[in-house]
Amino acid sequence: MRITCIGGGPAGLYFALLMKKQNPANRVTVLERNRAGDTFGWGVVFSDQTLAALREADPKTAGQILDAFNHWDDIAVHIQGRKLVSGGHGFCGIGRMKLLNILQQRCEELGVEIRYQSDVQDDAEIVDADLIIAADGLNSRIRQKYAASYQPDIDLRNCRFVWLGTTKLFDAFTFDFQQTEWGWFQAHAYRFDETHSTFIVETPEAVWQAAGLEAMSKEEGIAFCEQLFAKVLDGHKLISNASHLRGSAQWIRFPRVVCQRWVHRNAAGVPVVLMGDAAHTAHFSIGSGTKLALEDAIALARDIGQAAQGELDAALKDYEAARGIEVLRIQNAARNSTEWFENVERHARLAPEQFAYSLLTRSQRISHENLRLRDAGYVREFERWLGERSGVAGGQAVPPMFTPFKLRGTALKNRVVVSPMAQYSCVDGLPGDYHLMHLGARAAGGAGLVFAEMTCTSPDARITPGCPGLWSDAQGAAWKRIVDHVHAHTTAKIAMQLGHAGAKGSTRVAWEGIDQPLEAGNWPLISASPQQYLEGVSQTSRAMTREDMDRVKADFVAATKRAAAAGFDWLELHCAHGYLLSSFISPLTNRREDAYGGSLENRLRYPLEVFTAMREVWPQDKPMSVRISAHDWVKGGTTPDDAVRIAAAFKAAGADLIDVSSGQVSKAEKPTYGRMWQTPFSEAVRNKVGIATIAVGAISEADHVNSIIAAGRADLCAIARPHLANPAWTLTEAAKIGYLGGPGLDWPQPYISGKTQLEREFGRQRAQGGGAAAADAANKALGV
Repeated sequence: MRITCIGGGPAGLYFALLMKKQNPANRVTVLERNRAGDTFGWGVVFSDQTLAALREADPKTAGQILDAFNHWDDIAVHIQGRKLVSGGHGFCGIGRMKLLNILQQRCEELGVEIRYQSDVQDDAEIVDADLIIAADGLNSRIRQKYAASYQPDIDLRNCRFVWLGTTKLFDAFTFDFQQTEWGWFQAHAYRFDETHSTFIVETPEAVWQAAGLEAMSKEEGIAFCEQLFAKVLDGHKLISNASHLRGSAQWIRFPRVVCQRWVHRNAAGVPVVLMGDAAHTAHFSIGSGTKLALEDAIALARDIGQAAQGELDAALKDYEAARGIEVLRIQNAARNSTEWFENVERHARLAPEQFAYSLLTRSQRISHENLRLRDAGYVREFERWLGERSGVAGGQAVPPMFTPFKLRGTALKNRVVVSPMAQYSCVDGLPGDYHLMHLGARAAGGAGLVFAEMTCTSPDARITPGCPGLWSDAQGAAWKRIVDHVHAHTTAKIAMQLGHAGAKGSTRVAWEGIDQPLEAGNWPLISASPQQYLEGVSQTSRAMTREDMDRVKADFVAATKRAAAAGFDWLELHCAHGYLLSSFISPLTNRREDAYGGSLENRLRYPLEVFTAMREVWPQDKPMSVRISAHDWVKGGTTPDDAVRIAAAFKAAGADLIDVSSGQVSKAEKPTYGRMWQTPFSEAVRNKVGIATIAVGAISEADHVNSIIAAGRADLCAIARPHLANPAWTLTEAAKIGYLGGPGLDWPQPYISGKTQLEREFGRQRAQGGGAAAADAANKALGV
């Protein structure tokens, strides 16, 4: 096979040597536009997982790379005059030039032809190849030429950064954060050989401009950074090796690149395959760019080697499919990490201990238990610190999910919430024995707070005929029976969530056709503006008049009084998911031209009226929260930035907490799912607005809750589906992580014998397979 690689970076060189090793008869050529000794980077970072893949692909190259590595275990975080260190992270660094030299020498040894100073402008210049690899980097000309085929999506991120070096030899992967009159700057620094360290300086675009760096020469910019980070540099200078760049051009914004397709056949019928940064990028803060490039090369060489004779197309198809999924996984983690560093100002409001923990877990791939495996002492001391701040007595190290939480006069024993989950099991809005059983079982299951499902303020406020209500005294009495049961038999608190379905009402219960209109007995619908939730299917609602607004507000106030009389510990107003009050907030559903439409301030006016009226009659010593949709996931809809403003408005009106959800406003939505996928919205609201939050969305295990609470991303975590499958989810998760007793955990006395058996079983599992499983989890996390 005749193979030409455009680009002599890690991807092109490594693929070339693997293909030559695989079959010495292959004619492999690498075309590199620079000279042999040119490089414009400093050091690169690998994890132990990456090294294992290199050893399997080519042991000789892996051995040479390993011999050149500098290893370290610690991550050091410098913030507000403090240095916080966590160990056991297992990183290694190598100079980019050293890595390229190793790959170049190995290519030459195997018979690969490397042509330096070969600046290929167009793949059409290559006339004697069966396969062309476009490894021509971030600004790939090939990707640009065939953009219609590759379908690249390039997102230019918000921070400026400059890639420098220094002779200061850091003994840990070091993050240094400095606050200036213009905003925050941060440095990412690590040693990569015996004489130098990489030193990346990063700051948001607005801060970079305000500091005047745009107008500085290269030398002035470097001097600025030296002065700013003088303490951590300890007298050492910063160095640039980007001689081709002038002035502020050395400061760049990171482009996140993702391509829908990686293979194109050119006019000559030759497949042109993207590899490395030409195909994808991952932010330097998770150190995966070179890792992904090398793994691309390994994957394609393997797929070609395993394909039948003449089946190159099948191999390329396998490569594109498998690598696309793996890269997306890494890019999701990289996106979380990127956004964390773009919002240092928000995180810097945390105490240094929590700030450092948040940084360590920023990608959401390194969790609380991953950290414990790496550095049990660090986690133990952090748990003691967090427990003391939360009110845990005696200096105990308590898992974050089991620390207490208090709002106004309501104290929760732990941070676990049973989400409000529609059960569609009422007749005429009256909760009965089913609800006593359902909510009572979950209150006994260990959670600190149990929510009743969205309860409606009038018959026409219901989603379905099976939804509960609080528009009559009989319903109030039925709810009081349930509240009294929870208080008498458990230590959980119980919350009421009040809402009005709006345009999403008058539908069938979920198992008969969710969101489908009733076959008979429909009631009229109202919303901010005329709306049909399912186009061509749903009923069409009419716009509310002022008279409607007054009536609905009065219904909410009356239901609030009944909730107080029933003894609920907590009240939440539902302003999310496209229901009535949400329909005012979202520009997708509010097209009014009066004082309640137009600007976000106007769209919030009626929901705030309702909230204020409810807060006035709700007991002052009890908390009140608001559920919002932080993102409509539709162009032109509510955005996460809007969510911060929405939360701030409710805080000013007296809200104690924001329950941060998203979506369900429009059927045109395109959410980005994943574990803990809505937690970033909660974190932004909590730390920008300065208000407590509940995080929701694919939070399914103790490790998720512990990580979220410990990092200050939320104050409470709401668990939905897992609580449907297991009412005692909290108790089960406690046993699973080995938390056998202490603050925040109490088993009902009649269940104690089950506690002992459950703990023994999970203890056996940890002893038999936990070590290997834990190691696998840690290695997986190290891959980012």
